[in-house]
Amino acid sequence: MKILIINGPNLNLLGKREPEIYGNTTFENFYEQLKIQFPGVEFDYFQSNVEGLLINKLHEVGFMFQGIIFNAGAYTHTSLALADAIAAISTPVIEVHLSNVYAREEIRHNSTIASNCIGSISGFGMRSYELGVLYFTGFHN
Repeated sequence: MKILIINGPNLNLLGKREPEIYGNTTFENFYEQLKIQFPGVEFDYFQSNVEGLLINKLHEVGFMFQGIIFNAGAYTHTSLALADAIAAISTPVIEVHLSNVYAREEIRHNSTIASNCIGSISGFGMRSYELGVLYFTGFHN
């Protein structure tokens, strides 16, 4: 099974950025733990602060992976282009967020990408990604 994790803008600063919201762990450290936790999964990881590069990555892998776990960051709330890119591919996408977006500013309560994703997970910190992996690996059955 191949799962791609995509992180959008500012998520390269996890572990440093607003630790009271996002925690103290870098994504790279968490990612290494995730690979150990799920040895049967072939993971790939991509991060970009650039919307067009996120779209290019979705197009590149969107027909050959079994799942994509996507934290689009602030683009979640603004990007019709990302929503269209998700709709255009056959690989199922789960939207994830570290924080509970519904406990934050009202603009974060709306997602432009959610309707094209198979589900959304938010508010569980780094474990939000783990919950997405559990779904794709069949834990939900």
